[in-house]
Amino acid sequence: MDDDISLPADTLAILNEFLLERSKREAEEENQIANKTGKDAQFEEDWQLSQFWYSTETKHTLRDVVRKLLAERTGDSGDFSIALLSCPSLYKDIREIHDTVHIFEFDMRFEAYGTDFVHYDLNCVGSNPDYLKEHHQQYDLIVADPPFLSQECIAKTCEIVTRLQRNQKESKVIFCSGEVVEPWLTPHLPVLKCSFRPEHERNLGNEFVSYANFNLDEYIENK
Repeated sequence: MDDDISLPADTLAILNEFLLERSKREAEEENQIANKTGKDAQFEEDWQLSQFWYSTETKHTLRDVVRKLLAERTGDSGDFSIALLSCPSLYKDIREIHDTVHIFEFDMRFEAYGTDFVHYDLNCVGSNPDYLKEHHQQYDLIVADPPFLSQECIAKTCEIVTRLQRNQKESKVIFCSGEVVEPWLTPHLPVLKCSFRPEHERNLGNEFVSYANFNLDEYIENK
């Protein structure tokens, strides 16, 4: 039969509405994918990976500390390298004021940050002294926030921090974690507890504090 099949007007209206809605959803998904590339990508916390984003005030406070450290450089600040270990919510604010920033993360979503992203698995640290060897002794400032409050996690984080420091006497370290980790932290890194207390977008049950191998509070108090 050559007769064209025609749909009732109400059925055709429903079909057209469905196709229009589907087209809108596909366009929204394409926009989301496009927006999740480059340094402006936005990501939600993944609680299964123990991700908890810093509050805006905390991010700006640490950004301003970095700004002061860069201003103190007598030479070109471009050779000042920053490593962010397991604290991805800091990336955008730090990257806005400095180009040489690497984000060390297990979560592959942050591969959207391109060459600034370094895939980082704490489980590989202790068993392989050459793990991330191309990054050893390359960083002047390391900000670390280990994902878990366990002795093993703190020890492995300290080990990779030590490897990444360009110079153990001169490289700066900021270590943000729960207050309970201090007995596990200080035997591995020459850091002291600071008055500065990082805050998160969501209230956490553990008391968070900061440690540093320099007078971090002085940089914050003189804002």
